Amino acid sequence: GRGHSQPRPPRLISFVFLQVLLVFAKEDSQSNGFCWACEKANFRCSMARTPESALECFLEKHHDLVIIDHRHSRHFDAEALFNVWVLTCVLLLRPDREEASVMPLINAGFNRRYVENANVMACYNELLQLEHGEVRAQFKLRAGNAIFTALEQSQEAIEIMSEDQVIQYVNPAYESIMGYQQGELIGKEIIEVPKSEKNKPDLLETINSCIRKGKEWQGIYYAKKKNGDSIQQNVKITPVIGQGGLVTEHVYIQSCKHKDRRKGSLDVRSTTSRGSDGSSQRRHSSMARIHSMTIEAPITKVINIINAAQESSPMPVAEALDRVLEILRTTELYSPQLGTKDEDPHTNDLVGGLMTDGLRRLSGNEYIFSTKQPHHIPSHLTTPLSLNDIPPRIAQTMENEDSWDFDIFNLEAATMKRPLTYLGLKIFSRFGVCEFLNCPEATLRSWLQVIEANYHSSNSYHNSSHAADVLHATAYFLCKERVKQSLDPIDEVAALIAATVHDVDHPGRTNSFLCNAGSELAILYNDTAVLESHHAALAFQITTRDDKCNIFKNIERNEYRTLRQAIIDMVLATEMTKHFEHVNKFVNSINKPLAALEENGESVKSILTSPENRILVKRMLIKCADISNPCRPQELCIEWAGRISEEYFAQTDEEKRQALPVVMPVFDRNTCSIPKSQISFIDYFITDMFDAWDAFADLPNLMQHLDNNFKYWKGLDEKKLHSLRPPPE
Repeated sequence: GRGHSQPRPPRLISFVFLQVLLVFAKEDSQSNGFCWACEKANFRCSMARTPESALECFLEKHHDLVIIDHRHSRHFDAEALFNVWVLTCVLLLRPDREEASVMPLINAGFNRRYVENANVMACYNELLQLEHGEVRAQFKLRAGNAIFTALEQSQEAIEIMSEDQVIQYVNPAYESIMGYQQGELIGKEIIEVPKSEKNKPDLLETINSCIRKGKEWQGIYYAKKKNGDSIQQNVKITPVIGQGGLVTEHVYIQSCKHKDRRKGSLDVRSTTSRGSDGSSQRRHSSMARIHSMTIEAPITKVINIINAAQESSPMPVAEALDRVLEILRTTELYSPQLGTKDEDPHTNDLVGGLMTDGLRRLSGNEYIFSTKQPHHIPSHLTTPLSLNDIPPRIAQTMENEDSWDFDIFNLEAATMKRPLTYLGLKIFSRFGVCEFLNCPEATLRSWLQVIEANYHSSNSYHNSSHAADVLHATAYFLCKERVKQSLDPIDEVAALIAATVHDVDHPGRTNSFLCNAGSELAILYNDTAVLESHHAALAFQITTRDDKCNIFKNIERNEYRTLRQAIIDMVLATEMTKHFEHVNKFVNSINKPLAALEENGESVKSILTSPENRILVKRMLIKCADISNPCRPQELCIEWAGRISEEYFAQTDEEKRQALPVVMPVFDRNTCSIPKSQISFIDYFITDMFDAWDAFADLPNLMQHLDNNFKYWKGLDEKKLHSLRPPPE
């Protein structure tokens, strides 16, 4: 008869699985009566015979109802036992003590007494009365405490007021957003709290009319903060229905508009009502955990600063900051996202092949790279060379090794594919590595020879010639003025050693291939930086297993630890999955601050020599040395392009033979366009990195080679040629 639907009664917790503990010293008709009554009521029943077993049983299950037999008090003292229980308890009394006072029992905390009656229906009725009385009351009380905790922890502003609009409660989020303290509001009528003039004149009447009918109201509402500012909120006002269908309280749930991430118009119902996707709740829950962390990571601090800035930001700024937060919460902060699947397949395949840890394996096929013992020095090399013993023909090919245009392939031919030992001897001598390490030249020679022996000469690209090429580039970069200003002697030695060992025992296959094949190395390193971890670990294993080649034997322990850490860090930096992270950190932590200081004529020493930035410089140095082929003179660039392409072709051939996922389908020797692959590699990986490195180290000759080589590959591609070189005239 009220003209609207009856309010829905509060939802009650189901007690179908009520847990009952019977504490009876011995079995009799009364204990059986309660057991059968529990079964009839569909309650779960446990039995204990001693105080000790009763306590153990209760602590395990935390029963909702405990019934203690006090008819035979010599077995145990019910009043003493009660101190254990934290929920509803019932006491059984003998008939001849029925007239005794119940006050001691009430004082002890018991809820009811039961006069001995073994009749199943009597026991059953007693259980039902307890369920609908004391037990439900206990459940509601506990649920109420939990709800109150949830209100206190909620990130939404919540306000509760009585039917006559007297404020009864506000939560901490309300205090934070509105600027009031709880004591300033509790007990005040709502008309005493200033309201914003931005609301429509009839808005309050519309809200009150809705509430009087027992219906929820949802919409946009402007509230006035204590400091006088108006704040736009998404508000949900829910009436609390008491007995007789009368409204007893109102619950206001308010959230600031900019907290909702979604663009376009705001649908308050979808974000606040039950049955929504829950994304808002999940977001606030996760933010609550972040705010509660005692040890904050830098990214957490950034997120918290942005959240705080949102509170007072205008709507467009708040929405933009929401987008910033979405980006910051992703794991791949530095890796660019390719536009569409229709991008150039050469770029997609190259990026996928170099920057992922493989596809999920498609079959049980396994390609095993066995964990073999490292190679020893070949017998014909057991007598170490010295710089003075280097044959003149080989020495002549190394005369210009300090020039960027040095031809590593001439040295490769002159040394019969052992360029690393000879070039290493000369470069390490030039940088005084033996003096720094306090090691004899014979030890260094032995070390270079055994490292080179563990490179695979059968690989077309990842062989000791590549290692020698990277060592040459590293030495060249270490001589640049800005790099010398930044690095210490220990950094230089670490860089030269890291360059020498950075691809040792490379199998001529990518990380993705090893992971897809289920290789022993991939299993050992959990599909993460597999090859780079192996190169670093094997290098130290080879070096330290034999005093004859242990170049670290005579350095002090702490110096060794520092050197080892730097070498490992540089070798791991050559892994391509973190390419963009390393480049972006270098640009933002070094290049941009340097440019700002130089513009103002200030000293740049603090930026160049900080421990964090020295690490970034060393990572950038070895990364650029590792993939500097497109910046070499054109003939050298073309030769390296042919070698890496052949290695990728061989991998694709093997993937097809082994029925493994083909990581880079474009590298099919029958169809691949080498110019296109080089163009993609330069565009995606090389240009930005060498622009940044050139801005730091000043490398105009490299940038000119890069420009010439890019034009060369473009010219071949425009002629639709797939080969390394144009056909003969």
